[in-house]
Amino acid sequence: MPQVSDSPVSYDVVDGVATIALTRPDAMNSMTTAAKVALRDAVHAAAADNAARAVVLTGSNGVFCVGQDLREHVASLESGQAQLWSTIPEHFAPIATALASMPKPVVAAVNGVAAGAGASIAFACDFRLVAESAGFNTAFAGIGLSCDTGASYTLPRLVGHARAVELLMLPRTLKAPEALQIGLATQVVPDAELTDTATAFAAHLAAGPTLAYAAIKRSIAFAASHDLSETMVYEAQMMALTGATQDHAGAVTAFFAKERPVFNGR
Repeated sequence: MPQVSDSPVSYDVVDGVATIALTRPDAMNSMTTAAKVALRDAVHAAAADNAARAVVLTGSNGVFCVGQDLREHVASLESGQAQLWSTIPEHFAPIATALASMPKPVVAAVNGVAAGAGASIAFACDFRLVAESAGFNTAFAGIGLSCDTGASYTLPRLVGHARAVELLMLPRTLKAPEALQIGLATQVVPDAELTDTATAFAAHLAAGPTLAYAAIKRSIAFAASHDLSETMVYEAQMMALTGATQDHAGAVTAFFAKERPVFNGR
């Protein structure tokens, strides 16, 4: 993905880890149309990038993302723009879908408040490493809106139906320790250590069996909308798929040689 100096999103790949960062900290990384397009394109670029075997999604300068840029939103409301709500299917939904279905692990490094669609974006990731000072706020109902960016799907699966209803209907800032307690955060990290911890966490994933990770994500998604017998058939298909990989063959050989397996993502 080409880099543009004033882009609202940056994209870099180092040692198998792609880092996508929102770069509008002065606006709390709120998302204008340009930012949404840039993030959507960056997430799709990461999914297709063979050099990236794990992804970190974060914000710059101690800010994660507070969702839709309300200044732009209000301007659209006042002007009566017909395409106001088309941003959901055109931008927010594709971002969440690409994160959730990406054939490699995605780590949200939540380094500040994640609110509205910003929280939903974090929910769509596979892991959430959260700075001690950070938190989540679904925010939507607070301004008289329903939820978007997949929150109605992802949040109940993370914290359960009843807690998801509470967090969506009675929005509040959920601090990092509580997020960890209810299973929303994978890990809570001191603020100063978040970047290094997230990079190391993603590097560990990038050195793992990429195709197996992708198959696990696909299996979990399939099971969410199918019964047990159908799910077990699909699991068998995924086992056959991953069983034919170089990573599996090499890991079995390493096991009998009492060596540590080396995974190449093939």
